[in-house]
Amino acid sequence: MFSKNDSAPTSKNVETIIGPSVKVEGDFKGEGDLVVEGILLGSLDTKNNLKIGQNALVEANIKANNAFISGKVKGNIATKGKVEITGTAIILGDIKAQVISIESGALIKGQLNMPVGDFKVEEAQPTPEPETDDDLEGEEK
Repeated sequence: MFSKNDSAPTSKNVETIIGPSVKVEGDFKGEGDLVVEGILLGSLDTKNNLKIGQNALVEANIKANNAFISGKVKGNIATKGKVEITGTAIILGDIKAQVISIESGALIKGQLNMPVGDFKVEEAQPTPEPETDDDLEGEEK
């Protein structure tokens, strides 16, 4: 699977596989790692890792711990950890995760949101202009 990342689903810890010839419709909920190689329509919620294969189609709002996406997703994605998107992925929806990794070639139409605790963007303050020699000479007079 993704050998460069230890949290990606591996054959040892995958609980459910939706194979390439399988079409699932409805609300899918699970505790373990999930691999989708076929079609899933509805909603998807797993407490662990999700892998969507290159030829998979998922039309669902997704909740997972981490997600590794190579196929097509129509719906929003929300993870507690990381979303890793390969160059073959097509995503039509918003993504919310602590870490988002996007490989060159991926197509995404939606918003990316990476919340970090109570991080707030402060409004920019004007930078004070530096004093010049003319300003200093005026004070001495």
